Amino acid sequence: MARIRIDLPQQFLFSTSIAVRITDLNYGGHVGNDTVLSIIHEARVQFLQSHGYKELNLEGVGLIMSDVAIEFKSELFYGDRVEAYVTTNDFRSVSFDLYYKLQKEVGGRIVLVAIAKTGMVCYNYQQKKIVAVPAGVKLKLGAS
Repeated sequence: MARIRIDLPQQFLFSTSIAVRITDLNYGGHVGNDTVLSIIHEARVQFLQSHGYKELNLEGVGLIMSDVAIEFKSELFYGDRVEAYVTTNDFRSVSFDLYYKLQKEVGGRIVLVAIAKTGMVCYNYQQKKIVAVPAGVKLKLGAS
């Protein structure tokens, strides 16, 4: 079976700490794949807020996730604190990628939990159409 491979950028622009809640656990007693996606969503929202943006308002345009890839590396359990790192890459005319690195501390060492990439497309929700990434967004979110 073919596996996905995510090549992370070297530098991350943002990090936040997210606690694992009891409601995040699945029947296996650990965090499920759906919750990892929710943690990534929370990290994305906080990343955007740190730049004065919301998912529905990046200088007048919204965002839609066009794709997601996640590589699971280690389990998360109730009481773990996830350090979620976020950065941008690959800006194009109407889209860009967000990369995520999720880690936790165990016994004084850092353990990689998951890495992920989401493809984000700029979208006008009123007109129901894809639109260009605003120039200011490219500058503010770290496009080179």
